[in-house]
Amino acid sequence: MSVLTRDEAQTRARLLDVHRYTIELDLTTGEDTFDSRTVIRFTARADADTFVELKPAELRSVTLDGHPLDPEQLVENRLPLPALTAGEHELRVDASMRYSRTGEGMHRFTDPTDGETYLYTQLFMEDVQRVFAAFDQPDLKAVFDLTVTAPEGWTVLANGITEHLGEGRWQAAPTPLISTYLVAVAAGPWHSIRTEHRGLPFGIHCRRSLAPHLDADAEEILDITRQCYDRYHEKFEEPYPFDSYDQAFVPEFNAGAMENPGLVTFRDEFVYRSAVTDTERQTRGMVIAHEMAHMWFGDLVTLQWWDDIWLNESFAEYMGYQTLTEATRFTDTWTDFGVVRKAWGYDADQRPSTHPVAPENVDDTASALLNFDGISYAKGASALRQLVAWLGEKDFLAGINTHFARHKFANATLADFIDSLASGTERDVHAWADAWLRTTGVDTLTPTITRGDDGTHTLTVDRAGSRPHRIAVGLYDQDLGDTGRLVLRERLDLDIPQSDPQPLGKRPALLLLNDGDLTYTKVRFDPDSFEAVRTSLSGLPEPLTRAVAWNALRDAVRDGELPASTYLDAARAHLPHETDLALVQGVLAFASAQITDRYLTPEARPAALATLTALCRDLIRRTEDGSNPGLRLIAVRHFIDVAAHPDTVAAWLAEGTVPGGPELDPELRWRVLGRLAVLGATEETAIAAELERDPSATGQEGAARCRAALPDPEAKRAAWDAMFTTDDLSNYLFTATAQGFWQPEQADLVREYVPRFYEDAVTLAARRGPAMADAAGRWAFPTHAVDPESLRLGEQCLRDADLTPSLRRKLVDQLDDLARALRVREV
Repeated sequence: MSVLTRDEAQTRARLLDVHRYTIELDLTTGEDTFDSRTVIRFTARADADTFVELKPAELRSVTLDGHPLDPEQLVENRLPLPALTAGEHELRVDASMRYSRTGEGMHRFTDPTDGETYLYTQLFMEDVQRVFAAFDQPDLKAVFDLTVTAPEGWTVLANGITEHLGEGRWQAAPTPLISTYLVAVAAGPWHSIRTEHRGLPFGIHCRRSLAPHLDADAEEILDITRQCYDRYHEKFEEPYPFDSYDQAFVPEFNAGAMENPGLVTFRDEFVYRSAVTDTERQTRGMVIAHEMAHMWFGDLVTLQWWDDIWLNESFAEYMGYQTLTEATRFTDTWTDFGVVRKAWGYDADQRPSTHPVAPENVDDTASALLNFDGISYAKGASALRQLVAWLGEKDFLAGINTHFARHKFANATLADFIDSLASGTERDVHAWADAWLRTTGVDTLTPTITRGDDGTHTLTVDRAGSRPHRIAVGLYDQDLGDTGRLVLRERLDLDIPQSDPQPLGKRPALLLLNDGDLTYTKVRFDPDSFEAVRTSLSGLPEPLTRAVAWNALRDAVRDGELPASTYLDAARAHLPHETDLALVQGVLAFASAQITDRYLTPEARPAALATLTALCRDLIRRTEDGSNPGLRLIAVRHFIDVAAHPDTVAAWLAEGTVPGGPELDPELRWRVLGRLAVLGATEETAIAAELERDPSATGQEGAARCRAALPDPEAKRAAWDAMFTTDDLSNYLFTATAQGFWQPEQADLVREYVPRFYEDAVTLAARRGPAMADAAGRWAFPTHAVDPESLRLGEQCLRDADLTPSLRRKLVDQLDDLARALRVREV
C-alpha cells in the first residue's frame, strides 16, 4: 500500500478545493463485502495530475466528468486522475468493499449472545479508503452527504441526525466541513436511549445484549455528558458546532474512543457487565470529557498535517481531566492521571523511539501512526498543565478562544496555535513552546538541603535536563502526636532553574519537589526525605502528594537507583493504609506486572508473590465491614492474579463468592479460571462449562485466554496456530489469546516459542496490517523472557527482518523495556 507523504498532501492541497462527498453505502450485500458508491465534487485550481485513494475488494467503475476511467489503473490504494484541467469536476466511484475483523475501516461483529450483527466505522488516518473513495488528508475538508441501506430492523447512526426513509434506507443530515477521517457510521439493531439537552438531541447506544447494563448506568453517563457540555460552553466562546451528540459503545474497538463529530464511538467495555471501582467509572467519565473536547479541538479546528496530532490529543487529554474535575463528582482525577497516564508518558519518553510532543519529521502517514503514544497524550497534557500554571488559566483560555475564532471549520498548525496563545499574554509563549514541545526526554530534579551557620536551611534544586519548570515544593513535618503522619507546613512556589537558593527555615522531615504534580519531571529525594517516605508515605495528607511520592519511587526503580524489593516493601507497609483507589490499583499493578514478573529474578518471584498475597489479604480483611467495596474489589482481583496456590481461589469459584463478598460476577469468574489455568488447576471441560454459562463476546475472550494459559503443549500449539497461522481471530480474540499464552510460571514450556515470535510476528504484521501488528507487538511479545538471549534475538530481528513500521516501533519499545529489566535485575 502507498502511504501518503506530507509533500504529496501539500501538493494536492494547493491543487484541490473539495466541496462535497455524496456517499451511498449498501450494507445488505452479504457477510464479506458491502457496496460503496461515491460522488466527489471538487475544484482544480490549475491543470495537473493527481490521485484519489481507495482500497476496494472490487472497483467496478469510475467516471470523471462523465468520462469513464480504467479501473485497472488502480495501483495498491491509488487511482490516478491524470490531466485534470482547472475548474469544477465530478468524480463517481462504484466499488465493493471488504468488511473488517480488525477494528479498521467498516468493522463487522456478530454478537455470540444473540446472533445479532453490528457494523461501525473507524476511519482514522488512512482507513476511510476501506469504506469509500476519498482525497484522504485532513486539510481537504468537505461536506459529507451520506445515505445507507441496512437490513430491516436496524438503526443507522452517523455524524448528523439520521432519518429512516423506509425499506431500510437511511439519510444522514449533511455535515459541516469536516475531514475525511472523521466521517462515521454505526449500523445495527442498537439499543438506544435518547434525550435532549439545551435543544440538542443526545443519544447513547449499545448492543442489545448489553441493554440492561447500559440502562443501569444511563443516568450517570448522560449526567456527565450534560455537565461537561455545559462546562465547555462556559470555557469556550464558540458553541458546539454539530447538530446532535450521539455516543455509541461498539464492540472490538481498538482505541478507547474516537471523536467522530456528532457520533463518538467508545469501546463497549465501558458498558460494565460486572462490578467496577469508582476509579474505573471516573476513567469512563474522563473519556467522555476527552472526546467532547475534541468537538472543538480536532473537529471544529483540525490539524493541517499529522505532525500536529498532539494538538488534538494533548488538548483533549488536559481538558478531559480538568473539566471532569471542575464539572462532576469526580474531583480527584489528577491523582489517577499522575499514577496511570503520566507513567505512560514517562516510559515512552525514555525509550529510543521517543519524539518531541510536536515533532517536525512526520514525513508520511505510516510515521504519523506511530505517534499515538504516551508522549502525544500524557506528556503533551502535562506540558499544557504546566503552561496553564505558568500562563494562568485566564490567558490560556483567551488564547484558545482566539484560536477557535481564527480557524473554525478549517485547519491549523502548531505555529497558529502558539500565535493564538501569544495574542492573550505578554509572556514569551514561543520560547516556552521551543523548550517544551520541540525537545525529548524527561528532566530530573534533585534537591540539596544545606544548613547555614544560623541553623536555618536552604534548598538548591539540581536539574538534569533543559526545560523551565514552575513547581510547588511541599515542606512536611512529623506530626508529634502521630509519628506515622506528616503535616504540611508550607508549599513554596519555585521556578527552575533557580536564581538563588530557596530559604526553608527549619529543616522539614520531608521535602517533596513538584508537590501537586503541576509539571512533567522525575523527582528525587534527599536522604532524610527518602527515610521519611519509606516510613511515613501513607501519612502524607493528600492523594496527589502521595502519587508524586509513589512515582518518584517507581522512577528510581526503573532507573536502577532503588532496589525493586524496596518498592515492594513500601507497598507492603503503606498500601494497607491507603484510601485512594487509583493509588492502590496503580501501585499493585506496577508491583505485580513489572516488579514481580520482570524486575525480580525467577528465584525471588515466589517470595514477592507471597508478599503481594499477604498485602491483598490485609486489604480484604480491612474491608470486611463493607465500608469500601471498590478497595475490596481491587484487593480481590489482585489476590487472584498473584495466587501461587489454587486452593483459595478455586474455593471461591466453587462457592460463587468471596467469603463476605463480593459474589463472583462474570469478570471475576473468568479471572479466577484464568489463574487456575496458569497453575494447572483446571481443564478444558471447566472452560467449556464456563463459556456455556457466559456465551457473550467477553466470555469468548475469557475462554480464549484460559485455553491459551493451560500448561499443556497441545494447548500452546493450538493457541500459537490460532494467532499466527490462520487469520480467523478478530483483534479482540487475538489479544485475549496472546494474554493467556505467556506466563512466568510456564517459562520452560514456552521457551521454544520465543525465537518463533520474532519470525511469525513479522509475517503476521505484513499480512494483517497495522492494528494486528500493534496487537502482536504489544500482547504477543514474550515479556516474561527477561534474559540476554531473548534480547539478542529481538535485536537481530530489528537488524535483519523486513518489518512494518507499526511492528518495528513496538519491538523497539519492548526490547528497550527488556534491556531495562535486565539492568534493574543487577541492582
